[in-house]
Amino acid sequence: MPRSMVCEDSNLRGDITISSGCVIHPCSTIIAESGPIVLGENCIVEEYATLRYRIPENHPDHGTLTEEGTAKPLVIGPDNVFEVGCTVEALAIGERNVFECKSYVSADVTVGSGCVIGAGCRLVGKQTLADKTIVYEGQCMQREAMDKQKTQMIQLDYLRKILPNYHHLRKANYDPKKARAQV
Repeated sequence: MPRSMVCEDSNLRGDITISSGCVIHPCSTIIAESGPIVLGENCIVEEYATLRYRIPENHPDHGTLTEEGTAKPLVIGPDNVFEVGCTVEALAIGERNVFECKSYVSADVTVGSGCVIGAGCRLVGKQTLADKTIVYEGQCMQREAMDKQKTQMIQLDYLRKILPNYHHLRKANYDPKKARAQV
């Protein structure tokens, strides 16, 4: 059984690296406009979720290159969950975050680790979410979580078993010349 699963009906555009254990649902969208996206291990991108790496022109990082002269990549940490219909454009995303249904995170937001962005919450404007921040309700109130986020291994194992029965999966197009370090 393959460790990473990408459904054929997903929309992937640009230079995207999907690490081991990730599950990309059908009708999800990942767009790498401003540079490559590196999706960390065991991430889940559900239906109609959109991950977009687009640095706005007025942002200080616009046009920033690495020492090698290539575009700066968006590195998304491991164990993140992007639920149905969320849109995430953040330029820095830690690990073990949950972006709930219909949430929106703009490019000006930096997301730490262990955060939960609640259903329907819209985060816009320059802000940094500290580790273990929970954003909830329509007013996007914030509080600190008491416990660390749990991994989604049970959900991942279930999806790896069920998805191949109902959806066509993409074949890996691994290019060893372009190999990147694992996240």
